[in-house]
Order: sequence, then structure tokens, then C-alpha cells
Amino acid sequence: MEPSRTSLYLVPTPIGNLKDITLRALEILQSVNLILAEDTRTTGKLLKHYDITAKQRSYHNHNEHQQVDHLVERMRSGEQFALVTDAGTPGISDPGFLLVRAARDANLGIECLPGATAFVPALVKSGIPSDRFVFEGFLPPKKGRQKKLRQLAEEDRTIVIYESPHRLKKTLRQIMDYFGAERKISVSRELTKLYEETRTGSAEEVSAYFEDQEVKGEIVVVISGNV
Repeated sequence: MEPSRTSLYLVPTPIGNLKDITLRALEILQSVNLILAEDTRTTGKLLKHYDITAKQRSYHNHNEHQQVDHLVERMRSGEQFALVTDAGTPGISDPGFLLVRAARDANLGIECLPGATAFVPALVKSGIPSDRFVFEGFLPPKKGRQKKLRQLAEEDRTIVIYESPHRLKKTLRQIMDYFGAERKISVSRELTKLYEETRTGSAEEVSAYFEDQEVKGEIVVVISGNV
């Protein structure tokens, strides 16, 4: 039987521009008993901007296993929580899955609001086909990385990955090695922010451009499929 009341709201937060949040998200953040935040300092800036005074509790990759059972019991008792991450939608390369699974197993009501996710604008604006794609999140940093790159090189759908600034140049060189220098790619960084940038071209062209740059910001890489 489906629960009649929502206990857990998954609330997307802006990936850069603080205006990219829905009115409903603001209403929920104001009304819940507690906001579970990946970093309370980051979420605190958003709450202050919108004069939201709800309480926060730290909930992130390093403590979520220890907190899940306790949080589920609190929701069973009638409390309502909102789960947010530093930017984007909870559970997309961010904490969220464990709590959602536990809440679902406990037959608690869950709602996920629509909202910001970095890979969607990067994919849509890339000019690379977006009708069929696979989202891989972050590639393995070491173990299994080469195997994953070999697998993805044969993928015929568009591929979307996240990357950190300090690893981007290495990743672009590896894309040339495993996918070929002519494979079309698009790199977006600082999406929705003042210095938003997207570079699209062959893997060789985009790699050469970023090789001479000091790379900053969160990054999405879109790679055309093997067709």
C-alpha cells in the first residue's frame, strides 16, 4: 500500500545561479522539520539568500551509513525531511540512494522535485545527439579506469561523464587514446555561472584548447557515440 504522506523530499538545488530553484522547492525547504545537507555551509548560503530558517543536519558520503536507520525512525514518528546536495539533484553522483532505499523499504512517502542537474544542459547544448545517451558519472580514478574507457569507446549512444578540474586534461588525452582524436566531444564548465564556457569539437581540438588553460569549476564532458 502506498503511503499517504510524504516523509522525504529530494530537493534539487542550483548548480550555480541561485535563481535556478523552483518556488515549490523553496516552500518545502521552509516547511520541513529538517534539511539534510551535504555541506551545511554551502546550503546555508542558499537558505540565507532566500531567508529560510529551517534547521540543517550534515548528511554526506562519509556519514550516511551511520545515520540512515536513525533518520528513518524519525520519519516513522512523523517528521518530514528534505534532502539536498551542494548542487543539483540528490542521488546523481551525490548522496541520496541509501536513504531513499531505506525510506522506500520502510514504506515512507518520497517525492523528488524536478530541477537542476548539471549533465542535462551540457548535453542539450553540446550539439551531440541527445535522443539516446548513457550517463556514467565520474570515471574510476585509478582501478578499472582503462577497462571502463575501453568499454565506452564501443558505446554507440552519446556518453556523458563528470570530471574534476585537476583531472580534465588527463581525461581528454585518454579520450583521444581510446576513442580516437577525431571523436566529437563537448566540454562544459561553470554552467549557469558568470564564466560559463562550452568548447565543442574533435577530441584533439578540445584537448589542445584546455592543455594551455588553468581549468576551474565543475565539468561535464559529452562524447559522441561510436557510429
